[in-house]
Amino acid sequence: MHNDDRPVYLRLRDHISASILDGKVRDGDPLPSVRSLAAEHGANPLTVAKAYQTFQDEGLIVVRRGVGMFVAEGASERLRTAERKEFVEQRWPAIVAHMRRLNLDVEDLVERSLA
Repeated sequence: MHNDDRPVYLRLRDHISASILDGKVRDGDPLPSVRSLAAEHGANPLTVAKAYQTFQDEGLIVVRRGVGMFVAEGASERLRTAERKEFVEQRWPAIVAHMRRLNLDVEDLVERSLA
C-alpha cells in the first residue's frame, strides 16, 4: 500500500477500486472476506469493513447474507465514471499547473509514453 497521509480505509478503497477497474474483479464476482483482506494488507478488520461499507453505501457492492460480498452489476462502469470525474475535476488541474511550471507539453509526454 502507498505511504500517504490518508486514512487506511481510503487506501484500501483505492486498492479495491483498482482491482475492479483493472478487471481483476468483475461485476458479479465475489470480493475477499473482511478478514482475508485485512490479513493481506496488515489492516484491522474493522478498517476493511469501513472501506467495504463505503462501497456498499454507494451501491457498488452487494452483500448476500451467509455467502459474502460481491461486486454489484454495473459497478465497474459507475466506478469508472466517478473516477474519471474526480480525476478531471480534482487531479488534472494540479497536473496541468505542474506541467506549466516545468514547461512540459502534452504531445511530448504522450510521445514519450508511447516510445
